[in-house]
Amino acid sequence: MRRARAGDHEAFRILVERYQGRLFRMALRILRDEDAARDAVQEGFLKAYASLARFEERSGFYTWMYRLVMNQCIDMRRRERADRRVAWPEGDPLEEAALEPAVAAALPERAEPLEEVARKELRARVTSAIEALPEAARATLLMREVDGLSYAEIAEAQRIPRGTVMSRLHYARRRVQQAMRAAGIASPDEEEAR
Repeated sequence: MRRARAGDHEAFRILVERYQGRLFRMALRILRDEDAARDAVQEGFLKAYASLARFEERSGFYTWMYRLVMNQCIDMRRRERADRRVAWPEGDPLEEAALEPAVAAALPERAEPLEEVARKELRARVTSAIEALPEAARATLLMREVDGLSYAEIAEAQRIPRGTVMSRLHYARRRVQQAMRAAGIASPDEEEAR
């Protein structure tokens, strides 16, 4: 990052190569359109390049880029439609990776036909529960559970206090758990207690 700030174009190219894949996957989950996701990431990197001199290193480069691309995605969604849904289309190769933390303990890795039906049903219910969350809680949950960002990185990316991140995550997780219970699906901890 320091070399890029000093005008080393090769150093900035290395940063782009290092982070563009992760940023693209995040943008794709939000926008659900590959071309739009590419545009959001490209615009984020263009803004970063133009603002390199103003980067104060109070956060990591990836956190800064995450915020730039996230803001670009939000702007694009607002322009397109106010209530764009965040969902994973059936058969999306990112779907397994995106939902795996939420369902890994509940389902076997290699599913038989009936287990595959159960996996699809669970996936649909989890997706529905996440979509039903308010925008702020949904974004925070996805940043933590799908993107693996720390509380500090989420706070930086959303420009909110760390305590608000923790509160939103608690709220989002509780709502998803309630939706799963209402659908008759017990968490792995509840299954063990039985």
